[in-house]
Amino acid sequence: MKIETIEVSGFRPALHAMRNPMDSWDKSDTTWHTTADMYPDEPFSTTIDFLIGEKDKELSIRLQNAGPEHCKHLRMIMVYADITAPRYWWTEFDTYRNGVEKVSCSTMHKLTSRPLTMDDFEHDCLWDQHLEQVIELANNSINMAKNVHDLNMTEEDKKHHWRGLIQGLPQSYLQKRTVMMSYAALRNIYRQREGHKLKEWEMFREWVRNLPCSWMITE
Repeated sequence: MKIETIEVSGFRPALHAMRNPMDSWDKSDTTWHTTADMYPDEPFSTTIDFLIGEKDKELSIRLQNAGPEHCKHLRMIMVYADITAPRYWWTEFDTYRNGVEKVSCSTMHKLTSRPLTMDDFEHDCLWDQHLEQVIELANNSINMAKNVHDLNMTEEDKKHHWRGLIQGLPQSYLQKRTVMMSYAALRNIYRQREGHKLKEWEMFREWVRNLPCSWMITE
């Protein structure tokens, strides 16, 4: 399993909105370093660095402790990441819908584009010889599906081999998805997957702990 962070954004509007209920924007003590500081003539500015102040941190934690209906500002902080994980893990991750969007690599379009190798599977606990046999059978089906004309096969035969290939894929097959998640969604996932028997969830939680201001999720 591999998780690669693409972008984390939304801290500035989130911390601004956090103070809306009490009109307390003047109490915000977070410092921002923006492109406007470097290029004052530019019409738009982008936050490139910041340091959350103690007052803002205290308020955020207080809202977090009050429950999800109060820490709505966490829904405005978004994380984008590429996650390559086995199908058995994606089955569990698909439980989460609120604050989560996913775009996957296409098994249908790309599975037969090249031969499969051991690197296409999570196999730390698998008997390698068994997986090698599965890969060999899968690659035979890939070759038959790709060489349909040379083998005098019909299109129905090709579809039959492709369907058999999909049905025979182990749950350990790795799929890559680009995922968008809010800090609120991550807070929920982080809590619910603590101590899970799948080691992939602890890898996911470790990645969460290394996100910017991860205390918003973990505390």
